[in-house]
Amino acid sequence: MRREFYALGRDRVMLGLIVYAFSVLIYVNATATGIELRNAAIAFVDEDASTLSARLFDAPQPPYFQHPQRLALADVDAALDAGRFTFVVDVPPGFQSDVLAGRAPRLQINVDATAMSQAGIGANYLQQIFSAEIDEFVRGRRQEAPQAVTQVVRIAFNPNLQMPWFMGPMMIVNSITLLSIVLTGAALIREREQGTLEHLLVLPLTPIEIMLAKIGATALVIVVATTFATVVMIHGVLSVPARGSLALFLVAAFVYSASIAAIGIFLATLARSMPQLGLLSIPVVFPMAMLSGGATPLDSMPVAVQRIMQFSPSTHFTAIVQAILYRGAGFDVIWPQFVAMLAIGAVFLAIAVHRLRTTLAQAGS
Repeated sequence: MRREFYALGRDRVMLGLIVYAFSVLIYVNATATGIELRNAAIAFVDEDASTLSARLFDAPQPPYFQHPQRLALADVDAALDAGRFTFVVDVPPGFQSDVLAGRAPRLQINVDATAMSQAGIGANYLQQIFSAEIDEFVRGRRQEAPQAVTQVVRIAFNPNLQMPWFMGPMMIVNSITLLSIVLTGAALIREREQGTLEHLLVLPLTPIEIMLAKIGATALVIVVATTFATVVMIHGVLSVPARGSLALFLVAAFVYSASIAAIGIFLATLARSMPQLGLLSIPVVFPMAMLSGGATPLDSMPVAVQRIMQFSPSTHFTAIVQAILYRGAGFDVIWPQFVAMLAIGAVFLAIAVHRLRTTLAQAGS
């Protein structure tokens, strides 16, 4: 295992990738991405030029919307086609007089649905904002309609619905998945390219001992990087509260990294170079990252996909991360996912050992 650490220490590119994946990548994805409405571009076509239309123009405010811009009616299609605005509001002629006369005029809101994270939420926000402004204009004061039932909503674990609190831990999962495959796969490919794979055959080591050394070294490096990412980036920089046990989370991360590293060994026995390993990793890493329940809730996926993803360790590790870091759960809650992850990892290890034994036999013949 010491030999693996030495080889990794000399690979500055790989070390840089590890530092980047567990620091910059986590911060950028946690703060620059998300599905909440923020700084949406909006324009107004004011064909009424009335007091009410002016109030509607001033109603959308930051941070949800950018300051509205005025637009001519003839430029609406061109502006939407060019992607300049997500929302274009058209106030028709005589709008204020029709409202005061009770004729229920139509207010057109054009939405660019290619901005999927903002289109639906933003359109709903605008309807509520405009309804409140029109009601206040007509009545002289803002008045909410009486409700038959009072609903009390309690938002647990993330009261302000801050996206960085969610995206940060999920990026740790993705980084562990990617680097566990790349580090172990690169270690085996490096042995082949440098001609030292044959040297392993003369050592009093079995294939499983060789593989466990590479997997163990990778998992330990990943755990150290995960510790930094959790303590410094998640709890420190992103200010996500520390709820669950850090030790329990790191144990789960070690087991998960070892399971994924076995996949890296398996792929490295199929690839003949680093570019091939990179190409083989794409159809493995992307489904594990996108379909594990981190980007989209597992219950929202087709039943067939849900069942297939139960055989992926990423699904169970994502559930463990959410339980520990979000809800502060202990081992009594996560043990079913932990056992499932161990079982799947054992299967991957067995397959990787078989492939490595075959590869070493071919190298020695």
